[in-house]
Amino acid sequence: MRYSKLLGKSLRSVPQGVKSRAYSLLIQGGFVRPLGHGLYSLLPLGNRVIRKLKRIIAEEMESLGGQEVEVPVVNPYELWKKSGRSDLVDRDLIRFQDRTGRELVLSPSSEEAMVELVRESLNSYRDLPVFLYQFQTKFRDEEKVRSGLLRSKEFVMKDGYSFHRSYSDLNNFFPKVFGAYKRIFDRCFIEVITAEAGVGYMGGERSYEFLMPSNAGDDLVITCAQCGYHANGEVALGRKETSSETPLPLKKIHTPGCDSMAKLAAFLDLPRSKLAKPMVFRSREGFVMAVVRGDYEVSIEKLNRIVKAPIVRRATRAELEMHGLIPGYLSPLGVPSDETVVIDDSIMKSDNLVMAANEYEYHYKNVNFGRDFESELLGDIVRVTSGNNCYQCGYPLEETRAVELGNIFKLGDYYSRSMELHFQDEKDKKVYPYMGSYGIGLGRLLWALVEKNQDKRGIVWPKHLAPFDVFLMGIGLSPSVTRTVEELFREIPAEVLYDDRGDSPGVKFKDADLLGIPLRILVSSKHLRNGEVEFFDRQTRNTWMVPIEQVNHKVLDFFGA
Repeated sequence: MRYSKLLGKSLRSVPQGVKSRAYSLLIQGGFVRPLGHGLYSLLPLGNRVIRKLKRIIAEEMESLGGQEVEVPVVNPYELWKKSGRSDLVDRDLIRFQDRTGRELVLSPSSEEAMVELVRESLNSYRDLPVFLYQFQTKFRDEEKVRSGLLRSKEFVMKDGYSFHRSYSDLNNFFPKVFGAYKRIFDRCFIEVITAEAGVGYMGGERSYEFLMPSNAGDDLVITCAQCGYHANGEVALGRKETSSETPLPLKKIHTPGCDSMAKLAAFLDLPRSKLAKPMVFRSREGFVMAVVRGDYEVSIEKLNRIVKAPIVRRATRAELEMHGLIPGYLSPLGVPSDETVVIDDSIMKSDNLVMAANEYEYHYKNVNFGRDFESELLGDIVRVTSGNNCYQCGYPLEETRAVELGNIFKLGDYYSRSMELHFQDEKDKKVYPYMGSYGIGLGRLLWALVEKNQDKRGIVWPKHLAPFDVFLMGIGLSPSVTRTVEELFREIPAEVLYDDRGDSPGVKFKDADLLGIPLRILVSSKHLRNGEVEFFDRQTRNTWMVPIEQVNHKVLDFFGA
């Protein structure tokens, strides 16, 4: 490829507001271009890297018997209503109607479409198991986009779906995908940590994330250096310190202006661990009040597991008021017995707490679970932090900020039952396939490669993932230089980007470093006098001379061919 013909030349500056250096390098090098808020375009250089990433992923998927398919990104809305997920992500779904008035959605994931594909394509339970994967564009109306490729509205994902006769068959297959994912990241030279995670609106019963530690990440992984425990902050377990005191008489107090934990703690001169913090959420079944201590935040994932009705969102101020609750002064004290109230176990084990009275500017002191209020829904519903100790070994927990690159889910039979996908077995009984779901974001993977492979001059691509193998350039206008460069461009047995521009040597050297192509070959009059050209290794920055007649052989040696 001649650089003069390449769409997307290097830039000397990046658009205002770009904070991630990896994203900045991709823009400057001509790999991507921002199009709008949460939207970006892949240029030829970026596409060449993505193709190589797809090849690695496809090889690993097909080693497990995976078959590549592609389902539409536009789905009938009725499929999402049938699966029950329309309630969970309704505000985030892009819905529209076709010319006949039929409701459609831009699907953020493909569970529903894959279930329908299997329904129409398999004839018998004997056709199971089946493992399907695709590379497909997704659209998610993210509220907060970050670093261009990390959290964008439109992106390309490899998503895979497996269907099994039994839960044990899914259990046996799941570790194989886990191993394949580890190999994918190993082949990309990206070190990842694996952590148990929540299932979110995907549903199912268990998931694991593959995360790259990075300060640019928006995930917090809770880790224990002593026993090796890893989990996403939404599901991590930790020991909670509680205090046992003699219960004191309940007392109502005036707390003017104390409509937040911070204001209440300051007004009463108490630590947040002595305060109770009720929060109200909207689930598919109605309102749910979650009560945690003031020093904790509610984990939506843990709350889902206890109420067994997925949480849709936080209740609005208007909804609270219509429900007879006072925003800023929420309380389980005095709520009707048929209301769903979930109590964190730290509340149950902490005595003499301060709790709002569900009355404007009033709280109660010395509130005790079991005496002053009760609930049958008890358990761990908080996000643990580095302030907690490990649940397994008691060692202090640590927080690691990370970027999620991939995830795998055990979906069980949630989708097959809700969407009535079943086959008859040899005993004429219905078999509802058990499903797994497996995803990797290609844009995030591209970002991670640059985040891990860069220096002060630019990108340093791994040899097998670089957009081109060789950056070929000449210095000077000598006919012998021009002739030699043209001959090498035609003959080198590798993917060559030939910088045929008339720019200065300084510009070419700077762009070669920025693009990060593994091998730079320089032709100059000085070197030609000795019948040689200069080789430069972008990673090690080593330089050596190679006789012209040995160039092809040495190029193959460089890439281990």
